[in-house]
Amino acid sequence: MHSSRRLLASFCFLLAGAGVVDAQRPAATDRFLVIPFDNPGHEARIYWLGEASAILLADNLNTGAGAPRAYTREERLEAFEQLQVPSVATLSHATVIRLGQLVGATHIVIGSLALNGAQISVRAQNIRLDTGRLENEVVESGVLDDLFGIFDRIARRVASPSAGRPGGAAPTVPASGVPGRRPSLQVFENYVKGLLAATTATKVGYLQSALKLDPSFDLARVALWTVNTDNGNAQGALLAAAAVPETSPLYPRARFSAALSLIQLKRLDDAFATLKTLADRAPSATLLNNLGVIQMRRTATPQSGKATYYFNQAVNLDPDEPDYYFNLGYAYWAEHDEQGSIYWLREAVRRRPSDGEAHVVLSAALQAVGSTTEAARERELAGQLSSTYAEWARRPASGDPVPRGLERLKPGLEISTLRRVDTVIAETGQRDQRELAAFHLDRGRRLYEQGNEGEAIGELRRALYLSPYEADAHLLLGRIYLRTGQTQAAIDAFKIALWSAESAQAHLALAEAYVQARNNAGARAEAQRALALAPNSAEARALLEKLKP
Repeated sequence: MHSSRRLLASFCFLLAGAGVVDAQRPAATDRFLVIPFDNPGHEARIYWLGEASAILLADNLNTGAGAPRAYTREERLEAFEQLQVPSVATLSHATVIRLGQLVGATHIVIGSLALNGAQISVRAQNIRLDTGRLENEVVESGVLDDLFGIFDRIARRVASPSAGRPGGAAPTVPASGVPGRRPSLQVFENYVKGLLAATTATKVGYLQSALKLDPSFDLARVALWTVNTDNGNAQGALLAAAAVPETSPLYPRARFSAALSLIQLKRLDDAFATLKTLADRAPSATLLNNLGVIQMRRTATPQSGKATYYFNQAVNLDPDEPDYYFNLGYAYWAEHDEQGSIYWLREAVRRRPSDGEAHVVLSAALQAVGSTTEAARERELAGQLSSTYAEWARRPASGDPVPRGLERLKPGLEISTLRRVDTVIAETGQRDQRELAAFHLDRGRRLYEQGNEGEAIGELRRALYLSPYEADAHLLLGRIYLRTGQTQAAIDAFKIALWSAESAQAHLALAEAYVQARNNAGARAEAQRALALAPNSAEARALLEKLKP
């Protein structure tokens, strides 16, 4: 434990130095990333409590007026997947801190559990990422049957420096999905074990056991929908979601999930009616987007509305999601409105420059209006991003140059808060956009040099919003991705940097990414090209020597 504290202190010290630059900024909204707690004694009977701790603590922090915002379990797993971090492994403090920085958390909560007979002891540590300071270290203990009460107390103490709850009133754990109601510990244990199980049959067994003990425990039904969907059983998933009653707070989420199953079963009319009912009650970007997708996959009528109408509404409700811009541009292409398609697809690639599909459709739309040079550039970039897109470019001239079925469904009703929402202020006064882009690029470079990758990514995305093909910004973004283990994202960024402005530096960076991806042939080709551009490059020669067969 002492060595663990020393390691944690050293990382906190490093983070404190990185946070000095931002010390004068207004405090951001608290964002907590709760990591499943460790089980140092490897007690087999409480292995499930590691995941349970993260669920309970995040739920507590998300409950009640003025509560700090914690990432949900789904968002945490999404972050782990995006950053290629194993979700079941014990993570080092360095990895945990880096993960928190990259997803935009302000706090990381880590901890450990120990069981002695019927008594459980829980230790939680709250690290503030902007200063690297350990804000809170709390220890709570009690009988295992008081698990919910223990995490009530931990959440209150962890949040107390910044939550500002009047009187310190404990929040209510919505572990049942029903505010104010808790399941029994046995029901909750079966539920968590169902989430963690390795096989479909075991997952289903635990979740069904939870429902047998408590038929009103709708979280288990939602989890069963996910298990069946992941296993390709759309009919089973539909039955699980349909069993959630209208009186349940989880009903909107379950109906949204049921609509996804109906789409998979090609029951598009039923799916549309399900989503339309939800949207009429409480419109959201995800609902309207998926209604637009259905309209693209069936014959739309004036009464039901065009796909472009729904995608436009989705963009208005959530202007930071690149997929909605892509869907809108793609839908205009399908309606043979090339100018509309060009406008919205340019907005899509501005927000996500590595979106190869958007570059392909944009190329086709530009070609259709006679902008052959721009079309060729977009087509070339798409081919650089993936050989798949290069194959699309060779489709017969007599056919549609754009494949069907590219429209993008959203898999969840709730908007993920993982995304770092990097909106750019529209009113830039008399300042030139390139000057403003250079400002953000310079700041991103300084943050990168300080090791603050999360903030650096935000600044570089702002630069790329203003100047989408700024080679230096893509190159630096790729270096951040490579440093943090996001190899494919790094490769994409380096390819765009090369497409925007070829340089020996970018070829070498791509070679390094290929080495990390174990593509030695690709790495050699890039190092050779770097040497051709910079014959005196010792770095290129050293890499080629290292890569000799």
